[in-house]
Amino acid sequence: MKKLLVVGLGPGSPEQMTIEAAHALESADILCGYTGYIDLIRDRYPGKELLSTPMKRELERCRLALEQAEKGQTVAMVCSGDAGVYGMAGPILELAPQFPQVEIEIVPGVSAAMSGGALLGAPLGHDFAVISLSDLLTPWELIEHRLQAAAQGDFAICLYNPASRKRADYLARACDILLSTLPSDRLCAVTRNIGREGEQGRLLTLQELREFPADMFTTVFIGNSQTRKVAGRMVTPRGYREP
Repeated sequence: MKKLLVVGLGPGSPEQMTIEAAHALESADILCGYTGYIDLIRDRYPGKELLSTPMKRELERCRLALEQAEKGQTVAMVCSGDAGVYGMAGPILELAPQFPQVEIEIVPGVSAAMSGGALLGAPLGHDFAVISLSDLLTPWELIEHRLQAAAQGDFAICLYNPASRKRADYLARACDILLSTLPSDRLCAVTRNIGREGEQGRLLTLQELREFPADMFTTVFIGNSQTRKVAGRMVTPRGYREP
């Protein structure tokens, strides 16, 4: 069988991986992915052949996985969170026409918006936008436009990739854009290391968020105009009313 499974691992802990994802990894001959993600699962799947590439070599990784599947191996390309949310499902499917004999199956996972939201309460209970602050593949001008549009549309917002060593001020820049539309006391929150050692969540205002030392393990949540703090949890109401 020539098959490639694109598998979302969830936030990192085995308990937060879906049963379907676990079965997919068990069925695979080869596990392929970014080195950091392969290291997360290495000990759980002894005996599997492991293939990895470092950051910024995503297309090379995808082609490697497809080539191995074309040889008749069942390959699992792993991603954190969900493979279709800033993951490898897109580039795999873009390359797929070059490998017409390979059957491709996308196996969903739990994205950070969902797992981080559960840690905080219910910050995404109504319409929301997910925006990555990484400008590696998206021009900053477009990111800025999307932030402005989400704020003007009164969406709850989830920010991925809020900062890195090379982008230390990007969260502050994003907050400045949002503060041009939103009040400084808008309820926000941050999560770190979701599903891993050192997991934490914290509520804060948009002004306080501007000064928060985020990193690539941080996921940021910005409430809409109805979001409120309820018993220490962040809640964006859906609009249900008691009879």
